[in-house]
Amino acid sequence: MNETSPGDEAVAQAARRLQRAAADHVPCPPVRDLIGSDDVKAAYAVQELLTARRLEAGGRVTGRKIGLTSPAVQKQLGVDQPDFGVLFDDMSVADGGCVPVGGLLQPKVEAEIAFVLGADLADGPLDDAQIRAAVAHAVPALEIVDSRIADWDITFGDTVADNGSSALYVLGAPARPLAEFEPVEATMTLTRGDETVSSGDGAACLGDPLTALGWLARTARDFGDPLRSGQVVLSGALGPMVPAAAGDAFTAEIGGLGSVSVRFHTSSDEGA
Repeated sequence: MNETSPGDEAVAQAARRLQRAAADHVPCPPVRDLIGSDDVKAAYAVQELLTARRLEAGGRVTGRKIGLTSPAVQKQLGVDQPDFGVLFDDMSVADGGCVPVGGLLQPKVEAEIAFVLGADLADGPLDDAQIRAAVAHAVPALEIVDSRIADWDITFGDTVADNGSSALYVLGAPARPLAEFEPVEATMTLTRGDETVSSGDGAACLGDPLTALGWLARTARDFGDPLRSGQVVLSGALGPMVPAAAGDAFTAEIGGLGSVSVRFHTSSDEGA
């Protein structure tokens, strides 16, 4: 870290605070008192430390998630760039599956386009043509975001340190190659039961979900951990995120692509 960044001990303290909140299921205060609100290097250092601990515990990386792709949200947090988090195998939920709310703190749902890579994005120019060619297929997705930080009181530094406020993800069907589907032209409707609770389109995601994927590919390579074939990339929300509670059932319809759904329940629910 450079000399103006927080030291290793501050990074370690921030990681411990977030890890304890996750383990105890009790949201914690923000970590910006330790690492600052907008120190990119320090925030990702916390995320990397938590990722390393998760890998040491047997976790397996399945891909990445991109966040802060909406200009409005960027403006709200005072940043001019997206962020990313790491997806792990135990974060995947089956399409139409049930999620126990007791395992989460303050969950919200957002609808996205997920890309599954058919080639590494480690070498070459990582230009638009290479990014598009690397996508094996796209699928509709739901991201269940969650913050270990109380009341979602987050800045850029807080959410990056907290693995992009990630929790779980759901991949829907069908899988379509980009020859059959243009992400920027997609429309999205998210319903909770019979009520439409969010809507948007591909342009809401950094102008084009493939632009978001390109940003991530270049950023991940700069961090020394490039995207690899077979990995899933959640490209960013197509509309506002919506709070989730026990008894809620969400379905996202993404025009030209397909649908994806998930339900939330308490641990005592029958048939969970």
